[in-house]
Amino acid sequence: MFNSSRRTLAVSVGCFAVLLLSPASAEETRCTRTFRAVTLDNVLVPRGATCRLLGTRVKGTVTVKGGATLIAEDVIVIGNVQGENARDVRVLDTSRVGGSVQVVQGGAATIADSRINGDILYDENNRALRIVRNVVGGNVQVFQNTGGVAIRRNFIDGNLQCKANRPPPTGGNNRVQGNKEDQCRNL
Repeated sequence: MFNSSRRTLAVSVGCFAVLLLSPASAEETRCTRTFRAVTLDNVLVPRGATCRLLGTRVKGTVTVKGGATLIAEDVIVIGNVQGENARDVRVLDTSRVGGSVQVVQGGAATIADSRINGDILYDENNRALRIVRNVVGGNVQVFQNTGGVAIRRNFIDGNLQCKANRPPPTGGNNRVQGNKEDQCRNL
């Protein structure tokens, strides 16, 4: 009887260890409307949709697909905010992003009055872009944009790098711990 109890205990402990070691699968919420003060795992803004996150907490990443719009105000995103071919990406009003904000080959974007622990990247966008009054833990990189870029009153722990933007970025009063480079050397 003692051996049987020991085997049952070993099987139970083994199953418990498997449960503890199995990766938790994060859920992805398709956002085509407004979410307020709720907690979500990952957020996907599907092609052409508009998503409003107002006071929302995201434990993972926010992904904005082609032609889609994200308006995020007073949000906490543990991961990244990523827009590729997005129509408009806005991170505003005391939002906090644990990773980076990357907007590439899209339209407009604004990051204002927020804290970004990683980098901000605007690359090959064709509408108006703004980076205003933020605290950025990494670099701000602005490359090959054609709709105009305003960069002003940011605290940047890394570098401020701007290349091949037409017209060149405008702004000023940025405090940069690293280097101000190329088109942004006087901002």
